[in-house]
Amino acid sequence: MQLNEELKKQEQEITSRMALVRNKVLVMSGKGGVGKSTVAVNLAAAMAASGKKIGLLDIDLHGPNVARMLGIAGRRLESDGESIQPYAAAPNLAVCSMALLGADPSMALIWRGPRKTSAIKELLGGVNWGELDYLFIDSPPGTGDESLTAAQAMPGLAAVLVTTPQEVALDDARRSASFAASMKVKILGVVENMSGFVCPGCGLETPIFSSGGGEKLAAELGAAFLGRLPLDPKAVMFADSGRTLFDMESGRTRDAARAIAEKFAGVCP
Repeated sequence: MQLNEELKKQEQEITSRMALVRNKVLVMSGKGGVGKSTVAVNLAAAMAASGKKIGLLDIDLHGPNVARMLGIAGRRLESDGESIQPYAAAPNLAVCSMALLGADPSMALIWRGPRKTSAIKELLGGVNWGELDYLFIDSPPGTGDESLTAAQAMPGLAAVLVTTPQEVALDDARRSASFAASMKVKILGVVENMSGFVCPGCGLETPIFSSGGGEKLAAELGAAFLGRLPLDPKAVMFADSGRTLFDMESGRTRDAARAIAEKFAGVCP
């Protein structure tokens, strides 16, 4: 009886918190290493810079990268005893991640499904986001416990699907699209990452993983094609040093990220 009461209270807390969030967006991919966190971080940063109130929740419990990519690794979240306060990473941008809860970043998190589900629900109901225009949720690859928990706990959840042009990545992305359809999660758009390698010397872009797959997938799904991000060594350096693509002085990668953010804002105002 006590457990049922606690679960009911937790569900009420999640409902109450999420009622203050206008748009809830799951950034998902079918496989790892396609740049999902890159898209989540840079979409959140772009929308925050435009004046929107943004939350960014990293539910990739086994491999949280958002904190490092925003330059806040090693920081700690605070609690007032009743709720967790998200970390203010930039003006209008609040962040929550397991990496900000004191876990040793060099140690593996060895949890089974029920514990992961419980942790995500605690984050959804326990973090004091306040009123937000967007809550971006960076999920692990695939269609496992983390994405399933978010979809079940957050009615009205939408998604941005990230893929590379490679056929094996597109196959996995289609499985994620099938998951979204089953969970009644609307796919707002598709981002094709690593669409071409930008030579740091001459600036020439070469499609080493093919190209056009993301646009084809978006057409199959009836979703918006948000754009392509090239594979740029400088962008990797910026992410590792805690800077976003918009911190780059110039170049097609920064321009591509800006165009994706603008198109996203039109699809999900």
